[in-house]
Amino acid sequence: MHLLDLTLDSPAANLALDEALLDACENGGAEVLRFWESSAYFVVVGYSNQIETEVNVAECRKRNIPILRRCSGGGTVLQGPGCLNYSLILNFETEPKLQTIPGANCSIMRRNAQALTKLLNRDVDVRGITDLAIGDLKFSGNAQRRKRRALIFHGTFLLTFNLELVSQLLRRPSKEPDYRVGREHKKFLTNIHIDPQRIKDALSAAWNADQRLRELPAIEELVREKYSTDEWNLKF
Repeated sequence: MHLLDLTLDSPAANLALDEALLDACENGGAEVLRFWESSAYFVVVGYSNQIETEVNVAECRKRNIPILRRCSGGGTVLQGPGCLNYSLILNFETEPKLQTIPGANCSIMRRNAQALTKLLNRDVDVRGITDLAIGDLKFSGNAQRRKRRALIFHGTFLLTFNLELVSQLLRRPSKEPDYRVGREHKKFLTNIHIDPQRIKDALSAAWNADQRLRELPAIEELVREKYSTDEWNLKF
């Protein structure tokens, strides 16, 4: 698997690169493990999320924090400093465990949980459908999108994130895992306070990502015509 540790200069470009890597893999390109971390705050809603339901839009506008939509499902998240992102782009044609949504969730989350348990030297559990948690505190949320032969499975790790800001900018999610038991964001989320490079090394080893990705897919059209437009970002 190829490894790409690359943060681009805008939220739209970072989301576009994830989709472009998926499209490339669908068309016979490389499987990739990517890492990135935004230096600026922005909100990302899942593909079918209703923005007014999930986001405190007025507060985001007051603080000039953009709201974007990603190509995958899952819930709404706040991005910014102290939140490490990863993206797995996989071809599932020859891997039975990945050929259904539940199978991919189970297989990928189990591998990630094992890698983080070893790294943190404490139990990391898969909670809900695609959360990673220590006890009943969530530190990683994940989502996927599938095409005919390839998928993207991507998520976040809360390292030193501003959890108070999450409560100010995001509403209570419309869909909650049972283990949340109605808790507000700041009582449900936790930081794991670890150097991001150690997570990168652990996941790279877990996924045998040891080849540097040398050639990037073009993203200019996706940025311009999709991720920079209200027609896409604010469509629901």
